[in-house]
Amino acid sequence: MTTHPFSQVDVFARAPLTGNPVAVVHVAAEVGDDAMAAFANWTNLSETTFLLPAEHPVADYRLRIFTPSGELPFAGHPTLGSAHAWLEQGGRPAREGVVVQQCGIGLVELRHDDEGLAFRAPELLRAGVVDDEVIAEIADALDIDSSRVVDSNWIDNGPGWVGLQLLSADDVLAADPTPALGDHKVGLIGPHLPGGPADFEVRAFAGGLGVAEDPVTGSLNAGFARWLIRSGALPPKYVVRQGTALGRDGRVVVTTDEVGDHWIGGACTTVISGSVTI
Repeated sequence: MTTHPFSQVDVFARAPLTGNPVAVVHVAAEVGDDAMAAFANWTNLSETTFLLPAEHPVADYRLRIFTPSGELPFAGHPTLGSAHAWLEQGGRPAREGVVVQQCGIGLVELRHDDEGLAFRAPELLRAGVVDDEVIAEIADALDIDSSRVVDSNWIDNGPGWVGLQLLSADDVLAADPTPALGDHKVGLIGPHLPGGPADFEVRAFAGGLGVAEDPVTGSLNAGFARWLIRSGALPPKYVVRQGTALGRDGRVVVTTDEVGDHWIGGACTTVISGSVTI
């Protein structure tokens, strides 16, 4: 067993304890695969990450991301939280203002400035039409009236998301997950009325990853951005509220740059720092 610096970071949180926590183990090259999986299962957070030396010449570090039940090639809030923790522990990116993370999906670029961090939404591993049978199964499992579903799409950038666009934020909040959802990883998005707490409400259900409902989800919001901004259904810049049904108050800021890339950002706060023996 070895001892490592440790951080637990609240991500997409306007105030501490309102976002989605990620556990970050620093200097983790000596931690084996089984130990990583066991520690992630023990933390029982939606994700636990391990910071390793980069293998790609362009990357500043390599990140491995685990849920309680397995490893992911990419996830959003762990990307932001781990970059925040790496910088806080003295990490210095090769390019000023830009952090390059190497993970299972490849290289992920983050912008770092005085206002915080945002990652460039990665390419989708799977996109396109979702079978009607799958949509009917998901709608039934979430107790959603099919007439309230505006559109659906595969928006998989690692976790395996199916995205459903609903008519309103109230429809998103009214969803009631049941065990019939099974291994589906499902995201819901719907608009708030003008003047509401945010532009859109989002929820994420990922029982297949060992997470019944994720408080605030970067990968899902990245998938929604790539699908719905590019289809013209969403504006190039907007703010999402997520975590309401779990008593959280997460905020995700989505922006689009001049070349059409989408950036998923939010505030990060380190809540716990110390060491861990694995």
